[in-house]
Amino acid sequence: MANVTFYGHSCFTIELDGVQFLFDPFITGNEATKGIVDLAKITPDFIVLTHGHQDHILDAETIAKQSGAPVIANYEIANWYAGKGIDCTIPMNHGGTFDCNGVDLKMVNAVHTSSFPDGSYAGQPAGFVVRGEKQSFYCSGDTALHYDMKLIADDGGVDFAFLCLGDHFTMGVDDAIKAAQFVDTKSIIGVHFDTFLPIQIDHDDAILKFKNSNLQLKLPAIGESFDI
Repeated sequence: MANVTFYGHSCFTIELDGVQFLFDPFITGNEATKGIVDLAKITPDFIVLTHGHQDHILDAETIAKQSGAPVIANYEIANWYAGKGIDCTIPMNHGGTFDCNGVDLKMVNAVHTSSFPDGSYAGQPAGFVVRGEKQSFYCSGDTALHYDMKLIADDGGVDFAFLCLGDHFTMGVDDAIKAAQFVDTKSIIGVHFDTFLPIQIDHDDAILKFKNSNLQLKLPAIGESFDI
């Protein structure tokens, strides 16, 4: 089974087939992580960034330098971090797959925007499909619902998915339910919710809506670790 630790907002680590990935590290800028998450203890094998917005990349440079983990991102973001002295970056683009020590990571489409904290262009946003020997998952990144998600089902679907569901800046709960159906999974971990006012959600209502659609939604607490 894969092991997940949730660090708030859209940030989490997941260990699959002995390879640990860190997605979208935004920790020190999130007040809710104070006293719960110790940045110095996060030492992944790979850092994966879905797009350039500050609430997805804020702590990537610090963690990359302390851990030596390569930064995987689109071409523009990877080169931006190379310019900051990150020793190893892995630039990708949509449709490409990279072999992460035996675990395949494929960059797929997302419908959103992407810019660096200074407002400069950060390439196109992305999601990722990760396939290990026995399990697979989809990380949507920040996105609207879109029909390209159905291509993931055409490739065999995934065992579980990390879906943004805070609405306002991304798809909300109702569209996330459709997204789960599009990618052919019954198990969903919610991300991109509650961090600030526009994306706060009603937990009980969201869980009930997923249950009524024959889907299981987990809304992890910050710092919570669990197997899936």
